[in-house]
Amino acid sequence: MTFDTEKILQGCKNGESKSFKELYNLYAKAMFNISVRILNNKNEAEDVLQESFLKAFQNIHVFDKQAAFGGWLKRVVINKSIDVIRKQKETIISLDELVDIRSDDAETKQEEDAMDYDVEMIKESIQKLSDGYRIVLTLYLFEEFTHKEIAATLNISEGTSKSQYNRAKKKLIEFIQLKNKSHVI
Repeated sequence: MTFDTEKILQGCKNGESKSFKELYNLYAKAMFNISVRILNNKNEAEDVLQESFLKAFQNIHVFDKQAAFGGWLKRVVINKSIDVIRKQKETIISLDELVDIRSDDAETKQEEDAMDYDVEMIKESIQKLSDGYRIVLTLYLFEEFTHKEIAATLNISEGTSKSQYNRAKKKLIEFIQLKNKSHVI
């Protein structure tokens, strides 16, 4: 944690509104992006962002200086985003409900290498994934959670997390290939 962040956090603990604003400005964009990737909805992500900062500000006095504030806030944002998904009654697909999809990994690797990845195309394709796939993929790839951490966060098994991630990758590749084919024609 930098001296400036430490100073801002101390100002927040002292109730200084300027410090609250500085802290918000420092972390808001990154936290919003995390929530959007999970929720796939900007309005809901804005709500999660506000609720997360409110919770952080209310609990700033218990924040431990030894931990990174950004990591702590990120956890709050991820948990609140997942709560929104749960409230919508959209659940993570359990391993037993998934259709067994088998493919040759070498063939899949060749297809991945041959594709031309466009950032916007990938973003659009990720947004098309089901909630379960998108959440696990986002937590694993972008937030660098382990499958064990994902399992604990989503209350699923580690095997389900791994399965969801692998299936999300395959589905993402399918979406991108379809998009590439439609651009070529």
